[in-house]
Amino acid sequence: MSKLPWDMSGKVVLVTGGNAGIGLGFAKGIAKAGGDLVIWGRRAEANAKAKDELAEFGTRVLTQEVDVADEARVIAAFAEAVVEMGRVDGIIANAGLMLNQGCFTNMTSEAWHGLLSVNQHGAFYVAREGARHMRARAEAGDPGGSILFCASLSALTGSIGMQHYNAAKGAMASLARGIAVDMGKYGVRANTVCPGYTVSETVVDGGPDSPLGAQVRERCPMGRFGTADDFEGIGVYFMSDASRYHTGDLVKIDGGWMANAGKLNTSAERRA
Repeated sequence: MSKLPWDMSGKVVLVTGGNAGIGLGFAKGIAKAGGDLVIWGRRAEANAKAKDELAEFGTRVLTQEVDVADEARVIAAFAEAVVEMGRVDGIIANAGLMLNQGCFTNMTSEAWHGLLSVNQHGAFYVAREGARHMRARAEAGDPGGSILFCASLSALTGSIGMQHYNAAKGAMASLARGIAVDMGKYGVRANTVCPGYTVSETVVDGGPDSPLGAQVRERCPMGRFGTADDFEGIGVYFMSDASRYHTGDLVKIDGGWMANAGKLNTSAERRA
């Protein structure tokens, strides 16, 4: 009996920053679909907690302490994961920082390079190692694989004091397109997901009376923040054979935020 295209059994997916927030949401979706997981995070306690949460789904879970800004550690940890798990079929480059500098004129070189070292360069390191492994498998007669970058609506819009974040997330989308073109002949796909405002360790839903809460509830057609659970399905889609012909794309998971420009204009007119 053939598997359903979204059945992840027999596949191994590596999720960076997979011990909390959206990353853990991706991981839970993969686990529920039967896939095995490699979770990368810098905090041993958070890794252990995530492993316990994922264990209930009955899949194999390997956790590794990895700072994706450390290229040597990324290379070594990826090699260790392949030995331990046997293969890696999918990469979700999700690890990242979000630091507001207040205004572009306040941004220091240290802040710029510090954020890019994780959000942009770290995503490149893990994607490259994944692509190398997938190409080698393809050349041995086992083609296929999927690389997914978790960017942000900041890849598409401007943000006060967050230009380094804008730059890194925009680079992810461009990198995905480049990988898609280069790696398609090996059956390897690359795409980008852009979350909207989603509750996490760095984004808090302060309720309807908070400035951000009021803005989200007014402008987002679904009238709420996203949650980690909202990313389970899209992770399974891009990591499974359900998306086998989908590559080089950018998908917004934002409750309709970007589609609602008319709402923004109406609000501005009301204030004028």
